[in-house]
Amino acid sequence: MALQATRGTVLRPPLLRRLGLLFVLSVPVSLGALAGGAAHSPVLSPADFAHYVRYFNEIDVAVEESGIPNGQVLDWMAANIPYFDCPDTLIERTYYFRWWTYRKHIRQTPQGYVITEFILPVKHAGPFNTISCALGHHVYEGRWLWDQRALRDYLRFWLRGSDGAPQPHLHRYSNWLADAVYARFLVHRDTSFALELLDPLVRDYLAWEAERLSPLGLYWQYDVRDGMEESISGSRTAKHLRPTLNSYQFANAQAIAALARVAGNGELALRFSREADSLRQRVQRLLWDAEALFFKVRLEGDGLSDAREAIGFIPWQFRLPEDREDYGRAWLQILDTSGFRAPWGLTTAERRHPRFRSHGVGSCEWDGAIWPFATSQTLTALANLLHHYQHHPLSRRDYLDALRTYARSHQKDGKPYIGEYQDERTGRWLRDEDPRGRYYNHSTFCDLVITGLVGLIPRADDTLEVDSLVPPDAWDFFCLDHVPYHRHALTILWDRTGDRYRRGQGFCVFVDGRLELRRPRLERVRHPLPP
Repeated sequence: MALQATRGTVLRPPLLRRLGLLFVLSVPVSLGALAGGAAHSPVLSPADFAHYVRYFNEIDVAVEESGIPNGQVLDWMAANIPYFDCPDTLIERTYYFRWWTYRKHIRQTPQGYVITEFILPVKHAGPFNTISCALGHHVYEGRWLWDQRALRDYLRFWLRGSDGAPQPHLHRYSNWLADAVYARFLVHRDTSFALELLDPLVRDYLAWEAERLSPLGLYWQYDVRDGMEESISGSRTAKHLRPTLNSYQFANAQAIAALARVAGNGELALRFSREADSLRQRVQRLLWDAEALFFKVRLEGDGLSDAREAIGFIPWQFRLPEDREDYGRAWLQILDTSGFRAPWGLTTAERRHPRFRSHGVGSCEWDGAIWPFATSQTLTALANLLHHYQHHPLSRRDYLDALRTYARSHQKDGKPYIGEYQDERTGRWLRDEDPRGRYYNHSTFCDLVITGLVGLIPRADDTLEVDSLVPPDAWDFFCLDHVPYHRHALTILWDRTGDRYRRGQGFCVFVDGRLELRRPRLERVRHPLPP
C-alpha cells in the first residue's frame, strides 16, 4: 500500500477511508467510534512510520497468523496507536516494533479477544494460551490503543470468563490486575466498564489474602509463581516474603479504593485505603535493609536475603515507598557496574553477588540475566521516581540512557527482535533456539515512551499533566501524536527551533487539534482539559 500523506497532513475522514483504517480486530466499526481522534491529528501521519512496518513485515520469520495479519497491520497501527517522532532512530524504531509485535498477540476466541504472552502454545498456559504473569504489562501497554475492545474482553475473560467466575489459572502467577484496570481507566475514563469489574476485583484481592497472607501481615510467594524462577533469594518451596506480590497488593488495594470512590462507596474506599497504608508500613519495616539500602526478600526462616535483586525496585513501580533520602539511595545501584548496570541493560541481580549467574542457562534463570519483564518494571519505577519524588540521586539523563540501552537490546543478528531473557555482557538471547520466545509479550516499551520519556501522566481528574523526562539539552524535537486521553486526541511536541513541525517554537500541547498551551522550554505543566 502506497501512503502519500506527508508530515503535517491532517488526516480527514476521506483519507482515513482510503487508507483502509476501518479494519480493526477484523470487526468493522464506524469512523466516529474509533478513529474520530485521528481526524484531528495535526502533525504526524502513517506515512511517517510506514517504512518501519514494511521492514518488519519483510524480516518476519513467523508462520503464525494473528488476528491482525501482516497485510493489515499498517492499517491497524494507523487507526490505533499514538504516533511518535524523535531524533533517536533506535528508540523510534523500537517503539513501532513493539506495537507491531503487540498486535501479534491479540487473538480472537469464542470468549472474545485475549492477549497472549507466547506466540506458540506452551504447556503451562491456560485456555487460548493465556498466562497471567504479564497481565499487568499487557494492559499498561494496550491502554494507549484507540480501540479498547480487546482489553475489555481480556479483562472480562480473567475476572468473569469461567462461568462468571475468575479463570482458575489467574493466581498461577502474581499480578497487579486491579492496578492495571485502574491505570486503563485513567486513560479512557469509561466509568461503567471499570465499575463493572469492581466487585470481582475485591473478591480477587480477598482470594490473595486467603492464599498468601502470612502472620506478619505480608504476602509470601514462590519465585516461580512470580515468574522469576531460579533467583538468588527465591525458592520453589519456601514461603518467602517478596517485594513483588506485596507491592502488587499495595497497588491493587489503592486501585480498589480509587474505583470505590468513583462508585461513591466511601466505606469500601476507606477500607482499602487503610489496607494500602498498612501494607506500605509493613513493606518499609520488614523488607527494607537499612545497611544495604535496598528492599529485599525476607526469608521464611526470618532475616533478609543477602542479595540485592531488581525486585527491590518494584515498590517504586507503584509509588509505595515514602519520599526519604535513604530509600532514594537504593537507585545508585542502577548506575553501578558492580550493581545492576551491564553493557546490554539492567541485570536482575547485583553483579557483585557471589551467586550471580550461578544457575546455568536454560531454565528461565532470574539470577542476574536481563529480563525485559524486569527492565520495564524498573524503568516504570524510575519514571515514577523522577516524576514524583524529591529525595534521590538520579536524573532525566539516567532515564534516557537506560531507555536507550533497553531499545538497543531489541535486536538479534542486527535485526529487531524481542525474546525472553538475555546475556548481560553479549546481548545474546538465552534459549534463543526455542521459537516459543520469539516476539515475547512479557514487558512494556511503548508505555515507557508515552508516560516516561514524553511524560504524559494519567490522572483521574480533568487536568492534563505532562512532565517529559527528555533532558532539556538532549533533543531538539519530539512529537507524540494521535494519543487517546479522556475522550480527546492529544498531540504533545517539543520543537526547539520551530522548523521540524512548523507549529512554532517550544513545548506545545494540542487537544483535538487546538493549541492548549505553549512553553518556551521543556517543563512540567498542568492544564485543564477542555470539556
